[in-house]
Amino acid sequence: MAKLFRAAIMGPPGSGKGTISKRIAQSFGLQYLSSGHFLRESIAANAEAGVLVKTYVEKGMLVPDHVMTRLMLPRLEQLNRHSWLLDGFPRTLAQALALNNLYQLDLVISLNIPYETLRERLSDRWIHPASGRVYNMGFNPPRVQGKDDITGEPLIQHDDDKPEALMARLRHYKDVAKPVIDLYKSQGILHSFSGTDTNRIWPYINSLLSTKIHIQPIDTCQTQTP
Repeated sequence: MAKLFRAAIMGPPGSGKGTISKRIAQSFGLQYLSSGHFLRESIAANAEAGVLVKTYVEKGMLVPDHVMTRLMLPRLEQLNRHSWLLDGFPRTLAQALALNNLYQLDLVISLNIPYETLRERLSDRWIHPASGRVYNMGFNPPRVQGKDDITGEPLIQHDDDKPEALMARLRHYKDVAKPVIDLYKSQGILHSFSGTDTNRIWPYINSLLSTKIHIQPIDTCQTQTP
């Protein structure tokens, strides 16, 4: 039986984590677990943890570490026979240490994208709140302006995607992510990738994973960018 492979991807808002994560999952057969999607599912299911999460989300607050770990770790236990890729968890050092107690990650990808690129991407970003589907007016616009392709419901732009809030978000991300990045660097599993174009970063990530996961990668479409 092939060894299970456990990985995580980190990066600031607008770094293209979602796009790259989906390519990794498709190319290498990993289960992709996005904490954002999972939080929305938990809220929609009205589960006990979801009700707890909703109280924070509705107030625009970050979900505390103990709630995130209570939500995510049981989900990972359900996937204990699968290789997986985490996006959005662990976000803090406390979450990383809680994860470390159960699983040893094989690889952590960190995306370093210049501020100006993030600002441009996020100023064009519109979201369907219920599903989390993301559109970009520059390269991935909705078929009908301002409407979700699947439901036809209105799209919104998050206040924290607007330029005046972005600098504070990025500063917060760096402050919170630094100890997590330092932890994984000390474990020798951190790999950082820098650039402004997801399609140019992707071949390097694909090449790295090809040496780590011993399956033949599937060639994926590279037209989508974050």
